[in-house]
Amino acid sequence: MTRIFSGVKPTGHLTLGNYLGAVRQWVAAEQEPDEALFCVVDLHALTVEHDPARVRRLSRQAATLLLAAGLTPEKCTLFVQSHVDEHARLSYLLECTASDGELRRMVQYKEKAAKAQASGEGVRLSLLTYPVLMAADILAYRTGEVPVGEDQRQHVELTRDLAVRFNQRYGYTFTVPKATHPVVAARVMDLQDPRSKMGKSGDTGPGVVFILDEPEAVRKKVMRAVTDSGEGGDGAVVYDPAGRPGVANLLDVLAACTGGEPAALADGYTGYGALKRDVADAVVELLRPVRVRHAELAADPGTVDAVLRAGAGRARAIARPVVDAAYRAIGLLEP
Repeated sequence: MTRIFSGVKPTGHLTLGNYLGAVRQWVAAEQEPDEALFCVVDLHALTVEHDPARVRRLSRQAATLLLAAGLTPEKCTLFVQSHVDEHARLSYLLECTASDGELRRMVQYKEKAAKAQASGEGVRLSLLTYPVLMAADILAYRTGEVPVGEDQRQHVELTRDLAVRFNQRYGYTFTVPKATHPVVAARVMDLQDPRSKMGKSGDTGPGVVFILDEPEAVRKKVMRAVTDSGEGGDGAVVYDPAGRPGVANLLDVLAACTGGEPAALADGYTGYGALKRDVADAVVELLRPVRVRHAELAADPGTVDAVLRAGAGRARAIARPVVDAAYRAIGLLEP
């Protein structure tokens, strides 16, 4: 049986990109006979300047949205990262396995560090080492598969390298995992800047569709999406991610919502206006049941808390023997 693990960081409101690129894939994964664990990785939210109250609020909202999207506690384990101490325990051992050079080569570190420096903020050490904490999240459960977006591929590769290195140095301890990706819409792009990922962190712009956006807000954002024509009017609809990333992004979203294939869908349109209307309709209908269920769960926070407590208990029972074995393997005395 393959164990699946993935997580979501509570640094902003979850977006359409999160839903299509990750959450919906998680819901499908829990239907398989494999064991699935899903985590709100709140410790990762501390790598940059943050408001403590907002992190707590977004952590609860993320957990509630995962349940609203279709995760069921009877079929998977849903929990909050900081509720299971083994993540932090294992992270230090992996820091002792990783090298400074391979962490500084991480693309996301370079981008986020440059952004922080440009804005006059300091770069926290945890921003450099957080891929190691991510590796601990995965390896603590002897995970076999990690369903992630394309932007996390490099971090999963680091996780694989650390697992192999630890096993070679200290004896077999960790399963070497692999990343899995959805075929379409693995990386939904910003509607106003289609060469940039649709990100949730600190972004409230018109190019980002949030799962909890009202239908009219969704329609407005989609109808105003950049279509690469430079004029926003009708034009030839072709699937050309390199040459026309805006149109390609809309076709990717429509394909992910409807189960179609982007290039084939393009053949059905002669203008951008009709494409945008169909994308807007598809996104609104896709998100509607999630928004309704979220409202129901948000009105009963005790239910969500109970799910997270039970999930942390199950996660702890899996991770503790693995992390204890790693402590013994690396040479630490047992208490």
